[in-house]
Amino acid sequence: MCFIQFNGACFASLSRITEKSLNSVLQLQHLEDLVLEGCHGIDDDGLSTLDQSCKSLKMLNLSNCQNVTHTGLSSLINGTEQLQQIILAYGSSVSPKLPKVTSDLVKCLNAYSKLQSIKLDGCTVTWSGIKAMASLHSPVKELSLSKCLGLTDDGLSFLVQSHKDLRKLDITCCRKITYTSIDIITNSCTSLTSLRMESCSLVPKEAFVLIGARCSFLEELDATDNEIDDEGLKSISRCSKLSILKLGICSNISDEGLAKVGSSCSMLKEVDLYRSVAISDAGIAAIGDGCPALEMINIAYNDKITDNSLVSLSKCRMLKALEIRGCLGVSSIGLLAIAVGCKQLTVLDIKKCFNINDNGMLPLAQFSQNLKQINLSYCSVTDVGLVALASISRLQNMTILHLAGLTPNGLAAALLACRALTKVKLHASFRPLLPQSILGYMEAHGCVFHWRDKAFQLPCMFWTNAKEEPSKVAP
Repeated sequence: MCFIQFNGACFASLSRITEKSLNSVLQLQHLEDLVLEGCHGIDDDGLSTLDQSCKSLKMLNLSNCQNVTHTGLSSLINGTEQLQQIILAYGSSVSPKLPKVTSDLVKCLNAYSKLQSIKLDGCTVTWSGIKAMASLHSPVKELSLSKCLGLTDDGLSFLVQSHKDLRKLDITCCRKITYTSIDIITNSCTSLTSLRMESCSLVPKEAFVLIGARCSFLEELDATDNEIDDEGLKSISRCSKLSILKLGICSNISDEGLAKVGSSCSMLKEVDLYRSVAISDAGIAAIGDGCPALEMINIAYNDKITDNSLVSLSKCRMLKALEIRGCLGVSSIGLLAIAVGCKQLTVLDIKKCFNINDNGMLPLAQFSQNLKQINLSYCSVTDVGLVALASISRLQNMTILHLAGLTPNGLAAALLACRALTKVKLHASFRPLLPQSILGYMEAHGCVFHWRDKAFQLPCMFWTNAKEEPSKVAP
């Protein structure tokens, strides 16, 4: 698959793209974005024969191009005068033929004074490559090194000290970096607006205090699956412009730290607390009270979350996406509050919220007319609730697995009532029970069915009871 981005329009071709196609493409006078991701028909030899250059090119994506080395890259960008962004992700990790991020590769970029963004996700970096990147003359503002093998404290520290004007840095899953890197990053790049550092497992909790103390312009922080604690959150709350905060799988944070964020970061639009199990209604209340611009929150798989959290979040009138999957303490009462208060809601995931039933669907049908996507698998919803939900005119995507009260007739009625559906995920057992005429009609109008044969999964509390009192649970 090859994508050509031209003045905002995206064209896809399933044919095998080669340098012959590129010669024609490069003649486009106003071509700015060229995405050649996964185009394995392009190689160094072919690129060396190009007789066209594209002076207007601003962004080039060569991700997963297994047969292109620094030699081919040099041929492709020769003559380009406006290059601002280069993406070379997942190249060296998929083909032994492709070189690592070495000085030869980076030197290809030295002539481009307007280059601001370099993305090398999934590549193997070398010390020579680090030194070459550090010596780039262009004003690099964005650097993505997610999942880069070989990246250490020494290399990262050397690099960021040479590019102190960095605004965005991604070091996701760089598992060799420690406190040292965070200390130097926050001391050198004080104008950072985005720091993504999910699963940096050797970074201790003390390092997160430095982020808040030194990077006051921060707008995005991804600290998913890290050792951050309440002291770190209190420090980060100084970043008053923070709009995206991801704290999923952070077991050391509690309501105390989250409350400080809620009271200080009023511009928050996105909060991820997935499986951060020490957070309860009190912490969510602080977010609901202090973050009126909130558009997305994920509090999935947290047994301390109840309807009180949903009542708190109902104050966030701009809320568009809510994920409460696996929150056993919520019910239709809390969902009623969301439906009434959050009329901009477009995405809702209530999978495995066993206490949500038809009483939650009826207010959604009445108040949530902007809803486009819902996952209600395992909920206690029947034909009545699903048919009511189908009255939402913008509903496009539904996942409906293991609804105990759902019948083939009810499902058929709901499907016919949903005029905008484009994707439905259903249990395979329904396939022979639905009239083929209905399925054919839906597919003819652009709806794609995904059939799943997943076994029913009991909620965790049932499994616990089964171990303690096996006689009360059917085999």
